[in-house]
Amino acid sequence: GLPEVMRLKIIEPLNSLFKDEVRRIGKALDMSTNILGRHPFPGPGLGIRIIGEVTEEKIRILQDVDDLFVEGLKNNGLYDDVWQALAVLLPVQSVGVMGDERTYENVVVLRAVGSTDGMTADWSHLPYEFLAKVSNDIINRVKGVNRVVYDISSKPPSTIEWE
Repeated sequence: GLPEVMRLKIIEPLNSLFKDEVRRIGKALDMSTNILGRHPFPGPGLGIRIIGEVTEEKIRILQDVDDLFVEGLKNNGLYDDVWQALAVLLPVQSVGVMGDERTYENVVVLRAVGSTDGMTADWSHLPYEFLAKVSNDIINRVKGVNRVVYDISSKPPSTIEWE
């Protein structure tokens, strides 16, 4: 809720509806498909997708990774095939190699799922070629990342978000 000093009341007329029900209402109101087709995004923002301490550097890394993943889905015509796509920054570093040097940098998780209401979800079988390209793009363009993994867990028993 809101801090008491704000003296405001939260009004959420649609909070008892599932996402698919809200989208049906939006469609009946003739809302733009760009708005209706947007993937769910957590209220706390990207901070919920940074496992462990949230820092400016970690936010920058995750913003860059998330942007490359989501824009890659859009540019390859895959965005609308996926119910939700996200990136997670793990509190783990991994050994890698750049040129002749060993690196010790961050690991990120890519997750894409299919669902209708968010209560259950299966991992999206994205094309291997796309996953390889987006993984290479992330490693080559995002300073501080040397490993990308793809989450193939279903909900349940896992959840869509990691936290």
